[in-house]
Amino acid sequence: MYKPHTSLFPLALALCTASVQAGDVEDAVDYRQGIMNVFHYNVDSMGDMAKGKKAFDAAAFARNAKDLAAAAQLDVLAGFPEDSLNGESEASETIWLDWDGFKAKLKVLREQSAKLDQVVAGGDEAAMKEQFGKTAKTCKGCHHDFKD
Repeated sequence: MYKPHTSLFPLALALCTASVQAGDVEDAVDYRQGIMNVFHYNVDSMGDMAKGKKAFDAAAFARNAKDLAAAAQLDVLAGFPEDSLNGESEASETIWLDWDGFKAKLKVLREQSAKLDQVVAGGDEAAMKEQFGKTAKTCKGCHHDFKD
């Protein structure tokens, strides 16, 4: 009758657990990068209109503002678990060293993007562009502090 070598079981279990955790971290990085891509797409589109690089389209601007505000409400922090700093991401280690600062920047983005969505509803192009500038400045501030 075969008796498994019991001393190898804990090692095999640890390796499987590490593999699952590595997969979880990779999924978290994919998740945060997906959210950041949504931010980027919407901010770039509105930025091109605000800067006159493409014709201002109030309906498109409104869709971008609404999508940005919605994406900002997602739990992006779940995409930054410990040990998720890797070469596939532009996230700076400063995120984990200043977690409270990072959370504070996200809070400001949520507030500014929600305000942008409200301003857009008013239909005043100048006010939209002004609030967009404040929202974009929030994005740039986070990139300055927390992106490599």
